[in-house]
This record gives sequence, C-alpha cells and structure tokens, in this order.
Amino acid sequence: MAINLQHGIFLAPYHDVTESPTIGLRRDLELVEWVEKLGFAEAWFGEHHSTGWEIIGSPELMIAAAAERTARIRLGTGVVSMPYHNPLMVANRILQLDHMTMGRVMFGMGPGLLPTDAEMIGADIKRLRAMLEEVAEIIVQLVSGEEVTHQTSWYTLHKARTHLMPYTRPHPPISVASAITPSGGMLAGKHGFGMLCVAATESAGFDVLDENWKIANQIAAENGKHMDPRELRLVVPMHIAATREQARADVKQGMARWVEYFDRVAPAGMRGMSGGDPAEIMVSAGRAVIGTPEDAITMIERLQAKQGHFGVMLFQSHNWAEWEQTKKSYELYARFVMPHFAQTNRNRQDSYNGLAQAIDRLESEREKGAAAAFAAWEEKSGRSC
Repeated sequence: MAINLQHGIFLAPYHDVTESPTIGLRRDLELVEWVEKLGFAEAWFGEHHSTGWEIIGSPELMIAAAAERTARIRLGTGVVSMPYHNPLMVANRILQLDHMTMGRVMFGMGPGLLPTDAEMIGADIKRLRAMLEEVAEIIVQLVSGEEVTHQTSWYTLHKARTHLMPYTRPHPPISVASAITPSGGMLAGKHGFGMLCVAATESAGFDVLDENWKIANQIAAENGKHMDPRELRLVVPMHIAATREQARADVKQGMARWVEYFDRVAPAGMRGMSGGDPAEIMVSAGRAVIGTPEDAITMIERLQAKQGHFGVMLFQSHNWAEWEQTKKSYELYARFVMPHFAQTNRNRQDSYNGLAQAIDRLESEREKGAAAAFAAWEEKSGRSC
C-alpha cells in the first residue's frame, strides 16, 4: 500500500537549565506556528516533571495554547504518562481539546519515561508498563463517551463517564509510545493503536524497528484489530543547513550541552559520546542528521528500507542551534525534503528535463513562424522589415 509520507515535529522539549524557561515555552509555541506555515502536518508535546530540561508538565496546556495560534496542524500529547493520572481526568481533558481544536487533537500515551518523575509521586517504577496496560483496557471506552466501572490497584472508576461526547467519532486517534522493548508494539497491536517510535535511530531502537512492527501486526491479528502504517510515526533528531560544515558549526555548543544532559538522564544511551565530537559520533552511528537536506532524505530512506513505509516522519526538536538557525533548519527541510517524498516536483522535473531535447527543434519552428510574420507584413505593406 502506497503511503503519502507526512511530516511533523516532536517537542519533548529540551531547554537548557541556564536559559529562561519562559522564553523557551514561548518559542515552543512560536515553532508550531512556524512549521504550520511551512506545511508540517503534526506537532507533539511531551510530559515530564523532573530533570530540569524537559519542562512541559502538561502537553494538554500546550495544545490548548497552540490551537489558538494555528488553524490546520494536528496537535498531539507525546505522551501523557498514564500511570501518573486517573484515566477519567485524562479522558475529560482530551475530549475537551477535541472540541476546542475541532478534531485536531491526537492522544498519545505511555508509561512515563523519567524514573525521577515516578519517584516523586511514589509510583512503582517496575510496574509502570503494567499500569499502562491496565489503563489501556478502558481508555477507548472513556474517550468514546461510554460509562465505565473498573478497579485496579491504583484507581477506581464507578459508573464513570466523561462530560463530553467526542467531537471526532468514534474517538480521537490514539497512539502509544514505543522505544526498544516489544511492550509498546504488543499494546498497540492488542488495541489497534498507532505507534510513536521515539528511539527510531538509536542503535537498539533501530535494530528492532521492523520486529516491533511485526509483533504489533501479529498481536493485532490475534485480537481482530488492524495496524495502519499511516499511524506509525518515527522520531529523528535533525539539524539541517546549506552545508554539512555549516550544520556542524550551528550545533557545536548546544549539542555539547544536550549530550551532557543525556549523560545524566540516560547514560547508557549516550555512552561513548562524552569526550569526543558528539556530532560526528551521532552522525557516524546513524543516530541523527546534522547536515544537508540530502542527508535528511538519505536518513528517511534508510528508515523506510528497515521499517517499510510509515505514516509520519517526526523531526525531533532539540534546540541545538540558535533560534534563527533552528527556524532555517525547518525551512530547508520543508523546501527540499518534504517535496522529495511527496514527488511534488515530478511533473516540473520531467518538463525541465525534456526542455534540452525539445528546445532546438521548437526554436527552429519558432524562427519559421517569425519569418512568416515578417513576410506577410512585407507583402501587405510593400516595405521590407
């Protein structure tokens, strides 16, 4: 099945602890406005409560603000950490946004990424995935407006129902986070959810991309569900400039700080990067694009070769570069990468390529036409031109 690849952004976000959080959040919203103008289809906001860098505590608040600044782009929770919330409260917020955005909201959910988040509220880190599985059993019913009575070890619902019926029928689209383990694919397959592959280019994540998709499809078949590859999203960190040298120069300082952060929050994932050139290490390992639009095209084609066709390429927002350079990176992506996969310029290129072959022949005919016009004038006027 041919899939029209779409493009979006994924904002964890990453804001250096030395910078103003106020400006950072305002720029996150400005970035969504900017990429909508460039033709991006989606923007996803994360939920985190610790570590200092990933400062969005409520993706729903960001969606509400972004919705008032935009008109077309779809807006998603990437993701709500469900073990931290009562599912009825989450469903109410999602359905409210479904109405406020007139159907542009997408509901992404996951177990919670940062162990320091879970520790602060006393959640058992070992049980987060199991808790997500528990809530997945009833979340579709809730966001569909159905009444639910359900009890687990961490919440009780008694004849619970949302105030609002969904604006999007039967309910807003639902996706589940998937990284390296098969748990995300298994959960997506069981319920027919979309998948957000947040570690698509990390070594371990890339290695299991196709396998996790196969698992999701197998589980879906066993449960009478269907996995739609259009609802498969892959996240890739990228910074694009006119040349590779310029891209490396743009990110030199900001990327070093980002790696320092990840050395603390996910040392296993960043191991081997400190002390070297992080840009070179990440590019060489295929973990990021720091280069030209052609390099971004190569990366996406590499992912397609591994995964097969998927629905949305999510450009990870990382703030490695200064603001104007960051905006330029997205612009170059929209100008050159998006048209490549949409084949927007196919007819233009065919026309241009045929021009060299046709121009001499057609120019000769044009000259004959001009000569005939002069001859007609001379015959009528009796004067030569």
